[in-house]
Amino acid sequence: MGKVGKRIVAARESFAGKEDLTVEEAVSLIKANAKTKFDETVEIAMNLGVDPRHADQMVRGVVGLPNGTGKDVRVAVFARGPKADEAKEAGADIVGAEDLMETVQGGKIDFDRCIATPDMMPIVGRLGKVLGPRNLMPNPKVGTVTMDVADAVKAAKGGEVQFKAEKAGVVHAGVGKVSFDEGKLVENVRAFVDAVAKAKPTGAKGTYIKKVSLSSSMGPGVTVALDSATGN
Repeated sequence: MGKVGKRIVAARESFAGKEDLTVEEAVSLIKANAKTKFDETVEIAMNLGVDPRHADQMVRGVVGLPNGTGKDVRVAVFARGPKADEAKEAGADIVGAEDLMETVQGGKIDFDRCIATPDMMPIVGRLGKVLGPRNLMPNPKVGTVTMDVADAVKAAKGGEVQFKAEKAGVVHAGVGKVSFDEGKLVENVRAFVDAVAKAKPTGAKGTYIKKVSLSSSMGPGVTVALDSATGN
């Protein structure tokens, strides 16, 4: 265990008995205990009162974090002709059509976001079993199936975050880096929570947002008071 063990023990001691903190308190605690040699991601997890197996309870959306994510997002675009050129000019890392499909089918997925023009969906559709489980399948509901590929690429590169409820009704995402100013992290957290709140599905009954937790990539988690997370 060595130094890593001591770091984890110390962090757990710092977090012990602390729960339902304000967003500000939680962010401060996480920053103070993130002592790895790399810039850890600040992660949020939201437990929702939904069952995503039912179509009217699926939670899905996208949010542009006001201060970005601090992550270098690699973007792949399925497009041809002028739209492919637009994607490249906007900063897309990978652009292609059938050739890109074959690359993905071969097991090489070297990107974090996938965008497609509508005419490419018959090709992209063949990749559902590969891209779907990784939450990379282009979807018009979150703006990744679009003719405005340049705007979509810039948004992805600029701090836009997609979210989707998993089987247990949990939504999670990275909302910045521990090196961020505390105020900027707080803004990002509240922007994310607000977006998930606005994405409440019609089939959700009872309490929608049950729990909000924050952590760093390698650190313990802490619960955040719901009224602080939602800004109410």
